[in-house]
Amino acid sequence: MTPEEVGARLVALLAPVEATPSVSGGQRFARATVDVPPASWLTAISAARDDAELACDFFDWLSAVDELAEGFDVVAHLWSTRLRHGLLLRTRLPRGAPTVASVVDVYPGAAWHERETHEMFGIDFAGHGELLPLLLPPEFEGHPLRKEFVLASRVAKPWPGAKEPGESEAGGGRRPIRPPGVPAPGEWGPTPTPAGAGGVGEGPRGGTPARPARERPARPAPGARPSRTP
Repeated sequence: MTPEEVGARLVALLAPVEATPSVSGGQRFARATVDVPPASWLTAISAARDDAELACDFFDWLSAVDELAEGFDVVAHLWSTRLRHGLLLRTRLPRGAPTVASVVDVYPGAAWHERETHEMFGIDFAGHGELLPLLLPPEFEGHPLRKEFVLASRVAKPWPGAKEPGESEAGGGRRPIRPPGVPAPGEWGPTPTPAGAGGVGEGPRGGTPARPARERPARPAPGARPSRTP
């Protein structure tokens, strides 16, 4: 079956549910992609496994994508070992209460993936029963793969990308660079930077003031010897 046929088959199985088929990727990497409402997530997963024409008997992976104000996309990739085609299933959850049914009863191998997605994005999988910490210590607060999560480790220690290779720790005359994932000082932390501080690229509340330009002495002409001070 072509990716278009795989998507159309699942949409037909889910009718009258409003599911949207499309194709992700291209050439030999093309995958049928079907977007379903959250209430039909478990039904769609089961249909992809049980239908003889789809026969997606292998669970590959499950994760999420932070779409900011639009919510979270939960994505699962299934594969048919007999028919040699894949299927991407997606559903979008609201940011305020991201919850969707667990698919562990259909694919037991999804248990690890749902635990990781719960830990990293804060998405609940109803019916899982054991959404325990998997990669982070129990006392860790927050969800590191949400886009608003502050990468505090880049504040606590120097970021390697702030200097070019070979530059010394003492400086090098460059304006300090704020590492990715770290907000401006005026946007996060106990001591906001006063407005109008003149920082470059630090947002409306200011930031690290830019260094004033320094005048460099003129270089001597080629072959000229500098005079010595007695």
